[in-house]
Amino acid sequence: MKTPAGGGPELVLVERRGSAAFVTLNRPEAANALSRSLVATLAGTFATLTEEIAHGGDVRVVVLSGAGDKAFCAGADLKERRTWTLDDTRVFLGEINALMDAVAAFPRPVIAAVNGVAFGGGLELALACDIRIAADSAEMGLTEVRLGIIPGAGGTQRLARIAGIAAAKELTLTGRRIGAARARELGIVSEVVAAGALAEACARWAGEIGGAAPLALAAAKRAIDEGAPLPLAQGLAVERAYYAQVLTTEDRNEGLNAFIGKRAPEFKGR
Repeated sequence: MKTPAGGGPELVLVERRGSAAFVTLNRPEAANALSRSLVATLAGTFATLTEEIAHGGDVRVVVLSGAGDKAFCAGADLKERRTWTLDDTRVFLGEINALMDAVAAFPRPVIAAVNGVAFGGGLELALACDIRIAADSAEMGLTEVRLGIIPGAGGTQRLARIAGIAAAKELTLTGRRIGAARARELGIVSEVVAAGALAEACARWAGEIGGAAPLALAAAKRAIDEGAPLPLAQGLAVERAYYAQVLTTEDRNEGLNAFIGKRAPEFKGR
């Protein structure tokens, strides 16, 4: 059952299914555009889930999607932004970047279920997630140059790291919108499915990830994120440091015992 996350009139819904949290942007009438209230509510949602994990809660994966069948997130709420001063815009830029950083640094894997359009800040939000699964009807793009600005919530940096510099320049400098199949070719999304099968596909991914040890998930994610921008020798040192952390956990012993006993492991996050 989906419940409001709080902090607004059901701007974000949260549904728990076992060890997975399904988080939904709930402004379908505005194509789930990132209003200031939605950004604040979504940031609060991730902060709450992070706190739950810190206190031993069994959250192993988050699936982030948009309400309705037309939009994951159409980007910033430009109607709202037209009423702002430059100072208002600068403050919001800090808030939206803090949200993107919180999603990227979330201590468990985050899957973006791109169910429709993901433009501008909407694509930047998807790029802040660890994995992106798209409906075959989805469209994506960093369209900011066509509005006289550039991506300002991580798009130029995260897209270049995910799809490469050439693809990032292609999409960013043209403001081009691409379909899900092209996004898959560029490595932006990991799987493309029929629109009606997206929820099932994301549940399958969540189940596969959720079957892993939570501390190992956190360590593996951090090792990749922290090591990727470093020279290989330094990246390998990062990997070894995180390996050392999980080596002494109860979950590591449980994994070995389960393998030897030919049974499914029961990880406790300890």
